[in-house]
Amino acid sequence: MNRSDFDIEEELSKLPKSPGVYMMHDKDDVIIYVGKAVILRNRVRSYFRESTKKSVKIQQMVKNIAWFEYVVTDSELEALVLENNLIKENQPKYNTMLKDDKTYPYIKVTLADDFPRITMCRKVIKDNAKYFGPFTSGEAVRETIDLLRRVYKVRGCRMKIESGEDSLKENSKKCLYYHMGQCQAPCEGLISREDYGRNIEKVIGFLNGDHKAVTADLSEKMQAASDDMEYEKAMEYRDLIESVRKVSEKQKITDTGDENRDIIAIAGDNESVIVQMFFVRGGKIVGREHYYMQHTDDESSEDILAAFLMQFYSGAPFIPKEILLSESPSGADLIEEWMSSQMGSKVSLTVPQKGKKDKLVKLAEENARIKLNQDVEKLKRDHDRTRGAVEEIEKITGLSDIHRMEAYDISNISGFESVGSMVVYEDGRPKPNEYRKFKIKSVEGPNDYASMEEVLTRRFEHGIAEQEDAGLPGKFSKFPDLILMDGGRGQVNICEEVLNTLGLDIPVCGMVKDDNHRTRGLYYNNVELPISSSSEGFHLITRIQDEAHRFAITFHRKLRSRQQVHSILDDIPGIGPARRKSLMKSFESLEDIRNATEEELLAVQGFNRQAAKSVYDFFRK
Repeated sequence: MNRSDFDIEEELSKLPKSPGVYMMHDKDDVIIYVGKAVILRNRVRSYFRESTKKSVKIQQMVKNIAWFEYVVTDSELEALVLENNLIKENQPKYNTMLKDDKTYPYIKVTLADDFPRITMCRKVIKDNAKYFGPFTSGEAVRETIDLLRRVYKVRGCRMKIESGEDSLKENSKKCLYYHMGQCQAPCEGLISREDYGRNIEKVIGFLNGDHKAVTADLSEKMQAASDDMEYEKAMEYRDLIESVRKVSEKQKITDTGDENRDIIAIAGDNESVIVQMFFVRGGKIVGREHYYMQHTDDESSEDILAAFLMQFYSGAPFIPKEILLSESPSGADLIEEWMSSQMGSKVSLTVPQKGKKDKLVKLAEENARIKLNQDVEKLKRDHDRTRGAVEEIEKITGLSDIHRMEAYDISNISGFESVGSMVVYEDGRPKPNEYRKFKIKSVEGPNDYASMEEVLTRRFEHGIAEQEDAGLPGKFSKFPDLILMDGGRGQVNICEEVLNTLGLDIPVCGMVKDDNHRTRGLYYNNVELPISSSSEGFHLITRIQDEAHRFAITFHRKLRSRQQVHSILDDIPGIGPARRKSLMKSFESLEDIRNATEEELLAVQGFNRQAAKSVYDFFRK
């Protein structure tokens, strides 16, 4: 709900002197910042006190606060955990964030099942399963799962199997994996729950790093097969032993040895911050990764490191007993306490000063600096073509704080079908999951202006309804900071008329094209603004324009793939291909069908009273 009646001064006076978490909202009700406080009253009030020294980022954040809310907690530790959960869930614009689009695979053992299965997943959830990982290689995960199925005959299917004769009789016949020797068919009752459970215990032992036990077991079976002159079976065991060796070398999973630690170092400049990690398992460095942090402007390295630790280890199935750091993070004692509670044993954050541990941290630091130097040009190019391009558009138009842009396009399929597309860009990057498409209902023929009016009206009426009713889906509830129309004055005027009718104040720009259908400038506030064709702002506008057109064309192709000619008549209940053809033969246009009476529709070949009423009602609802 938009808190337009929120009185900040009054609410500041009501803040309690308790620990807790606060959330700052902007005018669109989006959470833009989450913080924790030992004393909520002092911390939140400090943002609005002119005498308090603030960083540039925080000054900008405060300007955008429309209202705030808070949650009182019992302790500072509880506030730390809640703050981290809310940051990960809401991705606030002004919080320092771990920019990690890598998703690492885990091996999951579904211990909650009567007959557990092993599978690969990329998300750890609380479901009573046991997780092993993360792995740095999906290939290593697949090889490990394949090996365990061959050695221990553990199932991988999703079939729900419950112990007990009645449930087993209802299941299907033995599958291919049984015939391949990779499953013992618990679905058919061919292995007891107890024997199957013992195999699962061996699987877990292997995943915890006990590779010697399985190698010894396989070697014994290989020798026995050889003694019995079953040489083909002996060769199978030999191949499995070799697979165990290879998997053991490739595994990058956690185990419970004493020499497990993570090594973390940070490097950065005014624009970019990288965190480098080394993973030490069983006394050996088994993997390394680097992570970028975003929204780090004016943040200290101690605060950035604290944010990384909380976000990286939140929900992690394993935290080593020791984490070596290049420097101490803010609130180190509190983070240590949280990590220890997560693992149920003491976790230490250590900044080594000498010896082997210090050398490992310095090695991680050097790797972080090298990676930062390697990527600085790439990061600059990426910024220039995304956020930098948006800033160019802001300068050209005189607008500010443009983050979300929406663009629209209309395309026709003959004169009987029109479709509209809406594409969304945030900070210069496309957001495909927020694209929307529209089938034009109220316009006959290729009338782009009228079709655009319908699309915009439907889009923003939906958005207003969703903002007023929290129970609606929310597909249109976020409004843009700038609308880009695929055309000049005419398209802009149509959009502004719709916005004025609905009482919305959103800037609208037209993407003006030359005689060769190439973008030449922006039309804004009744003036055509020139833009250099070599600028990043120009390239971004062109990409957005092309994307809106591509998305509309893709929609057309999808429609045409269903049938050669597709029209709004296909959406009428009870009207199939035969009746649609009859309608099109009986009436000259869609408008004539829309205006026809029930009696006129009843006269169409193949129509009965119910079909005629269905068409009549469709165009009047």
